[in-house]
Amino acid sequence: MKNELLLLASVIVIYGVVLLCYRLFGKSGLFAMTAISTILANVEVLMLVEGFGMEQTLGNVMFASTYLITDILSENEGKKAAEKAVWIGVFTACAMLVFTRFWLLYTPSTEDWARVHIEAIFSTTPRLLLASFLGYAVSQRIDVWLYHFFWKLTTKKGGSSERFLWVRNNAATLISQIVNTVIFTLCAFAGWYSAGSVLQVMISSYVVYICTSLLDTPAVYIARRMKKRGSIPAEQ
Repeated sequence: MKNELLLLASVIVIYGVVLLCYRLFGKSGLFAMTAISTILANVEVLMLVEGFGMEQTLGNVMFASTYLITDILSENEGKKAAEKAVWIGVFTACAMLVFTRFWLLYTPSTEDWARVHIEAIFSTTPRLLLASFLGYAVSQRIDVWLYHFFWKLTTKKGGSSERFLWVRNNAATLISQIVNTVIFTLCAFAGWYSAGSVLQVMISSYVVYICTSLLDTPAVYIARRMKKRGSIPAEQ
């Protein structure tokens, strides 16, 4: 039960931090949070945990926050801002791959104690980062495109862009997350874990994304309300 409570708490805290960054720093805060989430998710994903009867990677919730960010930007700031966040995430993943590999080229001091731990973590990350890069780049582009496709559709059907936010938010995220889950899980874990574990991680990851997508909808509504009330700092 401890893991389940922690997973639920992480959703509240992470989504809360996204909204706080938006409230304090506007679009720049969301761009910064994209980079933060990309880095942390790529470290967290190394950990497998059990929760709600499923085996899952720990980075799911943190990574899901990047979809919340692009949805907020799409809703409030426009398609170009959402696409900029995607490219910031892609650049961050590439930079992390280069920098962490560079660390491992140094010969450690005889007094060094951290190298073995850093190597244990980051020697495995190139494959994970490449898998994350591919899944993120493809699925996020799809997410932004789908969000604005459903924006036009729901605006036409509802007569106003104010209506059916929950439809475009969830439809775009859930469809794009299928793409991300399949690409990342196969590229990252095939041949590393057993086929059964890979399939279980894939299924559990998508179940988590379904839950996080449904839970991020109130956050998008809150962000839109903050924008309409003039609570978001304007870009200088």
